[in-house]
Amino acid sequence: MTEIRGKYIGAVAGAADEAALEEVRLAALGKKGEISAMMAGLGKMDPEERKAAGAHLNELKSEIDTALRARKVSLADAALDARLKSEWLDVTLPGRPRPQGTIHPISQVQAELTAIFADMGFAVAEGPQVESDWYNFDALNIPPEHPARQEHDTFFMHRAEGDARPPHVLRTHTSPVQIRAMLDQGAPIRVIAPGRVYRMDMDQTHTPMFHQVEGMAIDKNISMANLKWVLEEFCRSFFEVDKVELRFRASHFPFTEPSAEVDIRYSNLGGQLKIGEGDKWMEILGSGMMQPKVLAAGGIDPEIYQGFAFGMGIDRIAMLKYGIPDLRAFFESDLRWLRHYGFAALDMPDLPGGLSR
Repeated sequence: MTEIRGKYIGAVAGAADEAALEEVRLAALGKKGEISAMMAGLGKMDPEERKAAGAHLNELKSEIDTALRARKVSLADAALDARLKSEWLDVTLPGRPRPQGTIHPISQVQAELTAIFADMGFAVAEGPQVESDWYNFDALNIPPEHPARQEHDTFFMHRAEGDARPPHVLRTHTSPVQIRAMLDQGAPIRVIAPGRVYRMDMDQTHTPMFHQVEGMAIDKNISMANLKWVLEEFCRSFFEVDKVELRFRASHFPFTEPSAEVDIRYSNLGGQLKIGEGDKWMEILGSGMMQPKVLAAGGIDPEIYQGFAFGMGIDRIAMLKYGIPDLRAFFESDLRWLRHYGFAALDMPDLPGGLSR
């Protein structure tokens, strides 16, 4: 046993890592190890011999096990020391400055379009995101049977049984803000209404919450020609190009008559999208002359005043201008993405200095 003790105690001391130490443990104390085999042979001895040999084997086993545990702790301490030396940091070095905060592209684009429309005399109007059924649908000439008023397209707020108040929804567009602005200010009026909107769209190209900007201008001599000029000036300034070409296609919206969807000319060569040139067309917004019923709902006499309205997705035009390929990235809170696409906190857009400096 003295020879066996020396053999394994030396092997434990010479183990260079935990893998080698495990091999020593298995050779000595494993099920098929040398000491385990000797323990199995105790049954063949006389009672007196078995008693003495068993005591010595148990003592040997305990001694080797203690040496194994001590060596394992020693190896762990050595590994920690080596790691600390490799990760050593001089705390006397000057502190690193915190990275500057960045503005989300949606916020930046909203500031850009506000600057453009302000230059054309449009004020910014705001309204609640939880709207009554009347402001969101009825006042905008959207009939009860319209698909937009079904639960598969709109988020309706829960009402207790017996509640006589009109139903409320998460607004599906910012057009209710236009109704509120008409009721508050009357005519003539020029406003835009940017903000969050909510719809039951949940797939790879839609999100249940997104951003829109809608605008309207009401006066006694407003026409489609005024609408066309405003949209052309906006697109030219927003995309920062010398000229743009828009195409108006007849469409139908309950709140405008006549209605038109607007396409913009663009090219896409080698993966680079250029606005204002090429032979392709892309839909960017909806527009039209305001429906007389909508004017009346806003407290404005449609026999005296008329106006135009338009609406577009802020997320969509942000993707077009800054080459952002995936809509979902806007909402993933990935700081790497924000550092790449974000804007300096004090980089305020203005027309003379440039929108996206």
